[in-house]
Amino acid sequence: MCLINFFFLMSISISLLLLSMYFIMNELVYFLEWEVVSLNSMSIVMTFLFDWMSLIFMSFVLFISSLVIYYSKEYMSEDMNINRFILLVLLFVMSMMLLIISPNLVSILLGWDGLGLVSYCLVIYFNNVKSYNAGMLTALLNRIGDVMLLMAIAWMLNYGSWNYIFYLEFMMNDFEMKIIGVLIVVAAMTKSAQIPFSSWLPAAMAAPTPVSALVHSSTLVTAGVYLLIRFNILLNNSFIGQLLLLLSGLTMFMSGLGANFEFDLKKIIALSTLSQLGLMMMILSMGYYKLAFFHLLTHALFKALLFMCAGAIIHNMNNSQDLRLMGGLSLYMPLTSSCFNVANLALCGMPFLAGFYSKDLILEIVSLSMVNLFIYFLFFFSTGLTVCYSLRLVYYSMTGDLNCSSLNVLNDESWIMLKGMMGLMIMSIIGGSMLSWLIFMTPYSICLPFYLKFMTLFVCIVGGLFGYLISNISLFFINKSMNNYFISMFVGSMWFMPYISTYGVIKYPLKIGMNMIKNFDQGWSEFLGSQNLYSQLVNNSKFIYMMQNNNLKIYLLVFIMWIIILMMFVIFM
Repeated sequence: MCLINFFFLMSISISLLLLSMYFIMNELVYFLEWEVVSLNSMSIVMTFLFDWMSLIFMSFVLFISSLVIYYSKEYMSEDMNINRFILLVLLFVMSMMLLIISPNLVSILLGWDGLGLVSYCLVIYFNNVKSYNAGMLTALLNRIGDVMLLMAIAWMLNYGSWNYIFYLEFMMNDFEMKIIGVLIVVAAMTKSAQIPFSSWLPAAMAAPTPVSALVHSSTLVTAGVYLLIRFNILLNNSFIGQLLLLLSGLTMFMSGLGANFEFDLKKIIALSTLSQLGLMMMILSMGYYKLAFFHLLTHALFKALLFMCAGAIIHNMNNSQDLRLMGGLSLYMPLTSSCFNVANLALCGMPFLAGFYSKDLILEIVSLSMVNLFIYFLFFFSTGLTVCYSLRLVYYSMTGDLNCSSLNVLNDESWIMLKGMMGLMIMSIIGGSMLSWLIFMTPYSICLPFYLKFMTLFVCIVGGLFGYLISNISLFFINKSMNNYFISMFVGSMWFMPYISTYGVIKYPLKIGMNMIKNFDQGWSEFLGSQNLYSQLVNNSKFIYMMQNNNLKIYLLVFIMWIIILMMFVIFM
C-alpha cells in the first residue's frame, strides 16, 4: 500500500509542478464551478480556484507526503495497523488539498476542520496519557480557529455569496470586510500557532515522527499562513496587520530563545518550525505575500527532511529523544548525519541552499523597509537564535562520544528511510534556486549600504559562535546551572504558555467543580434530599417492624396506659 501511494502521489506532484510552470508563463487563472445539487431554483455549487500558487503548493504537499508515506513503510513497519495510519495520512493530505483550491469560505471550513479532526486522530495515535493530553490541547486550541471561520462565514452573508475572492479587492474598506479580516487573522493565528495560541505545536510532537514531518512542513501549521496569503489585501495598512506583525515577531523570538534551552530533539525542531512561521507571518503582515509564500515552500523541504532525520536517529537510539544521550552520530550514521546537516544549514540560511534564497531575501527586504527598531531587532536577533540552536543541536548530536548504552546498534542500513531522506535532501539543495527562478520573473536586486548588506551574515556568524560557546565544555556549567533558575524555566517553557493553556485554564473550573460536589452533591442537597428521605424511610420501617413484632406486649402496655389516664381523669375530677 505504501509503495502504490508513493508512486501515485509522486506522479501527480510532478504533473502539477509542470502545470504550475505553464500557468506562471501564461499568467493563467482557472475558476471552476461544479453544481453538486440542483433542486427547483436552489443549487449547491462547489467552486475551485486553480492558479500558479495553488498548483505549486499542491505539488509540494504531494511531493513531501509521498516521500513521508514511503519513509513510513520502514519507520512504522512494526505497527500492526499501518494501513490505518496510511489512510489517516492520506485523509490529512486530501483535507489540505481542499483548503488550497477553495476560493469559498464554506469549502475552506471543510478542509480546515478536516485538518483539525485528522490531526487529533494522528496525535493520539500512540494510545497513552501524554498523547491524549496533547491531542486534546491541539483539538481545543484549533477549535477557536474553527469558530472564527464560522463567524466569518456568517458575516460573509452581507455580500450574498461565500466566494470571498470576488469581494476582497473592492470591498476592502467596508466595515463588514474589516470584521471578516479580523476573524480570519485570529483563525490563521490559531492554526499557525502564533502567540497566544503557541502551546499546542510542541505538544503535537506526541504524534509519530512521519506525521510530524508532514504537519510541520506543508500541511497543518502552514494552513494559517496560506489563508492569510489569500486574504493579504486586508492586512495592508491596517491595525490588525500591525498587531499581527508584533505578535508574530514575539513568537519568532520566543521560540528561538526556548529552543536553546530544550533537550528534546523533536521539540527543538518543533520550536524551529514555530520560529519560521513567525518569520512568514511577519513578512506577510508587511505586505510581501509572495516572499512569505516563497519561504513557505523552501521551509517545507528542509523541515520535512529535519524531522525524517530526527526519526531515523530516534529509531537508532532505542526510541530516546534526549539530546544529552546522543553524540558522535556522524561516525555511526554518516548518511543520516549528512542529510541532517544539510537540512540544518538550509534552515540557518547557508548560501545557495534552499533556505538562503528566501531567508536572505526577506531580511534584505526588511532592511529596505520602513520598520521600527524593535521589529528590526526581532527579525535579526531571532535569525541569530536560529543559527545558535541549530549549531547547538549539531554539537550535541554529531560530535564527541556516544553518551547512551553501548548495547545500541547504530547504523545506516534502513535503506527505505534513507531513500526518502535523499529525495528531500536533493530538493533542499536545489529547491530554493529553482523556486526563485519560477516565482520571480525578474530577479530581485536590492541595493543596501555595505553594513546592512552583510548584517544577515554577521548575525548568523555571531549566532553560530554563541551556539558553539553555549554547548562547549567551558560554558557547559552555565547551561546546566541556568536550568535551576526561574529565568530558565520561563524561557524554556515558552514563557509559561503551556501552563496558562492547560493548568491555568483548568485550575479554577476544577476547583469550582470540587466545591460543588462537596457542598451540593455531598453536602446540603444530599442531607436534605436523598439522604434525608432514606433515613426517614428507615426510621418509619423500623417503627412499623417493632409494632408488628411486639403486638401483644404493646396492646397490654397501651391498655395499662389507658387505665392510668382514666384513673387520673377520675381523681382530678
